[in-house]
Amino acid sequence: MKALVFDGPGRSAWQDAPDPGIKDPADAIIRVEAVTICGTDLHILKGDVPEVRPGTILGHEAVGEVIETGSEVHDFQPGDRVLVSCISACGRCRFCREGAYGQCRGGGGWILGHTIDGTQAEYVRVPFADLSLHALPASVNAKDAVLLADIFPTAYEVGVLNGEVRPGDTVAVVGAGPVGLAAIATAKLYSPERIIAVDLSPTRLDAAKELGADAVATVEESAQLVADLTGGLGADVTIEAVGVPESFELCTRMVRPGGHLANVGVHGAPVTLHLEDLWAKNVTIRTGLVDTSSTPTLLRMLIDGRLPASSLVTHTFELDRMDEAYDIFARAADTGALKVVLGEPAHDTVSVRDETIPGAERPDER
Repeated sequence: MKALVFDGPGRSAWQDAPDPGIKDPADAIIRVEAVTICGTDLHILKGDVPEVRPGTILGHEAVGEVIETGSEVHDFQPGDRVLVSCISACGRCRFCREGAYGQCRGGGGWILGHTIDGTQAEYVRVPFADLSLHALPASVNAKDAVLLADIFPTAYEVGVLNGEVRPGDTVAVVGAGPVGLAAIATAKLYSPERIIAVDLSPTRLDAAKELGADAVATVEESAQLVADLTGGLGADVTIEAVGVPESFELCTRMVRPGGHLANVGVHGAPVTLHLEDLWAKNVTIRTGLVDTSSTPTLLRMLIDGRLPASSLVTHTFELDRMDEAYDIFARAADTGALKVVLGEPAHDTVSVRDETIPGAERPDER
């Protein structure tokens, strides 16, 4: 088969790779229908995730068809169409029993494209298939469904739920990339009074307005805008969706006393925690890796037309255009890429722009 193989920082290629096979009775082999590229994949290529070894196939999000199952897989069979979760769950360890699948200690957690071969390939082996796959009806478009493998549950769980968004809140989302936009879309489910989107890019701010942000601001304007809109109190919830020190520190400055800061971004460098300013503010700071325990709920909402999933997709490619897709995604300042989806041949052109959502200047770091 062909796959996107990581060969060390700054080096990857779409090349021949061994076909995956069943290694454990709980495994399933999936023929990939659609995949997407995550900001975390760019972090890996930069060398920010050193546990990813050269020779690993990247990717942790996919939609596909089951072609083979191990003897202990009971819920799926060859021919089933499925969503592959970015998180694998053994179902037996303490954390899995609590629904904290991202912290699995039984061989799961974030392993696809991280500690084992991932989804950016023609075929992928999925461990713990009964808990790590989700059945997809034929009516669900792959371009919609693949965004529920990672970015929507990440935004919802690590941003909205960890931030404890409530009706009437003021929510400030710093970073209007794919995860930030998904946080805006899912925060609206809780009827906040207002959502404020913050980004460096005017086109990303336009995208945030399309997704439901009530106000937008550049980084320079944001703290004053939040103060003006809240009578100087600050935001009830700030969501960091970039993964750089400056955006985290901005969130700490904008959150009100007694408020919540939810950090979603993947940080590749240390961040200063200004306890000299925060110690007396009763601020709750939450971090976390997505568990994907919300995926069944989000999938039901997608089927009901309540999630604007594929509206975040700005480019689509055939699967064998993986190298080109990475180039487009990594140069978002020039290309306007938000989410890039690759799959089976479906278009006459190399990339297709969805004009309902404006472009962006850089990919979301999450």
